[in-house]
Amino acid sequence: MSEERPSSVGQRARPPRGQPAWGASHHRTSDGTAAALSPRLILLLIVVVVLLYGVIYPNLHVVIASLQRDGGWSLLNYREVLSQNIVLESIFASIGISVLTVLFCAGVGVPLAFLFERYTFPARRFFATLAALPLVLPPLVGTVAFIFLCGESGILARLVQSVFQLQHSPWSLRGWSALLLFHTYTMYPFFYILTGAGLSRIDASLAEAGRSLGAGKTRVLTRIVLPQLTPSLIAAALLTFMTSMASFSAPLLFGGGVRVLTLEIYTARQRGDARMALTETVVLAAISLSALVFFQRYEGTRKFAAAAMKGAAKRRKAVSAGYVRALAIACGVLFSVLLVLPVATLVLVSFAKEGSWTTQTLPSSYTLANYTKIFSDSSALEVFLNSLSMSAIAAGAALIWSFCVAALIARKGRRHWKRVLSWLILVPWALPGTVVAVSLAEAYGKPSPLLGSFILVGTFWILPVVYFLRFMPLVVRAVQASMEQIDAALEEAASSLGAQWWQRFTRVTLPLVWPGAIAGTLLAFVIALGEYVASVLVFVPHNRPISIAIASELRDFNLGAAAAYGVVLITVIGLIMILAGRLETSTSAG
Repeated sequence: MSEERPSSVGQRARPPRGQPAWGASHHRTSDGTAAALSPRLILLLIVVVVLLYGVIYPNLHVVIASLQRDGGWSLLNYREVLSQNIVLESIFASIGISVLTVLFCAGVGVPLAFLFERYTFPARRFFATLAALPLVLPPLVGTVAFIFLCGESGILARLVQSVFQLQHSPWSLRGWSALLLFHTYTMYPFFYILTGAGLSRIDASLAEAGRSLGAGKTRVLTRIVLPQLTPSLIAAALLTFMTSMASFSAPLLFGGGVRVLTLEIYTARQRGDARMALTETVVLAAISLSALVFFQRYEGTRKFAAAAMKGAAKRRKAVSAGYVRALAIACGVLFSVLLVLPVATLVLVSFAKEGSWTTQTLPSSYTLANYTKIFSDSSALEVFLNSLSMSAIAAGAALIWSFCVAALIARKGRRHWKRVLSWLILVPWALPGTVVAVSLAEAYGKPSPLLGSFILVGTFWILPVVYFLRFMPLVVRAVQASMEQIDAALEEAASSLGAQWWQRFTRVTLPLVWPGAIAGTLLAFVIALGEYVASVLVFVPHNRPISIAIASELRDFNLGAAAAYGVVLITVIGLIMILAGRLETSTSAG
């Protein structure tokens, strides 16, 4: 049999156009098809194993356990749980708070996005950057900052009390109003950032055409602009709703009499009522997944939006009128102060000497002892090392696994299994951290069919696994989005020159995908650093993370130490997000 000429390699080895060439070797060698398909089979095996161990089995285990009663199958657990007024109240409160949070965040974030994307005025870029400040606040740290500033014993309350000579605090940071205020402050950036990104891409000529045909500003906004923003608005609403449903720190610290499902599950586990905790976990998971399915029904609107984004974006309009210009600057300054105050309060309290802030408006004495303790005390420094190591392990594993997933999803073929795969990947992100932690604790807290006699709960690895499952969808989406922007002709050219799949991946795909993939990985890393909801349920003393240390300091009334932990954590997160932003910019420029 004659040897093939190199010129024929390109004709035989070239994959179908638009199909990534590095997912598997497409050569049919004399060794048979097993060697040719082995890379793809390895990728598929890795993805299936992770989904089986991390998503399918734990959640299925919880569902089955909730349906068992007295050795048989029964719905009695659900009847008992759903017949309790406390549980029903928590269900309706969780849904109600989440829906109202979406509405309030849209009411704040969308107008801000229009303001900063459509108009230019002095210091616009500074105010626009500052508007995203709440994103660097981990939930627990943000809650603590809010309490220090707005609580009954906070700086603002004591300031008003002293100015007006009041006997008691002028307000109470408790209940629905407090939760909605905090949720709006911390979650409106979802609408602000996604709407702003959508406005920068939409075709401005459509709105101009509508106005030229006699349509008013309101009609142009409702019939032309907002429909183009539908994907961004739906994505922001989904993020906000899910984040609100998963909220734990705020209801725990200033929820007052408001009962939510996350707290009910935590309380049931604390008192040892595993049956009720499991049943409530399934209820919360069902609500969250139903919301995911509801919002995903609008995925089809992206087709309209994509078709409409082929023209030029609208240029910003300068604010030239003197009084309008002054009003814009004044509003920007006021808005900036409101955003910075919680963080500034946290920084101030971090320098307070323990016991010096009791009934005064501001701490009476200040010290560096809180920071000295963090950087000199081995036990204090250990919590940072724990969080950094566990978050790094989870983010690194998510990065590697995301390449496997992206390679499979990007291949041409039947779409139904890809939809199932994509949905399974989204499940841990759609579920609150409480649900993910409880599912893993119940599935791997005793000998199991998948792990044998090995028990995951109580080991160092329980939190890295939880962090990985919770935030790997963020990395998958980042890697997948970067891969979709690669011109398939590049890999086809490499394949035609005889490059093997691993050579095409390392020399063509990886350099192009790397900046976006690292940006997504860093995002997952910083979110895991401040994770508290899942950590509080499954952590063990020898791997105590930062968030648990902050909660412990608060319980011991060491306010300065708790604030110092929060400031250091915010600083680390801020630096990493700046790095992620630069990587994202380099990706866009490339």
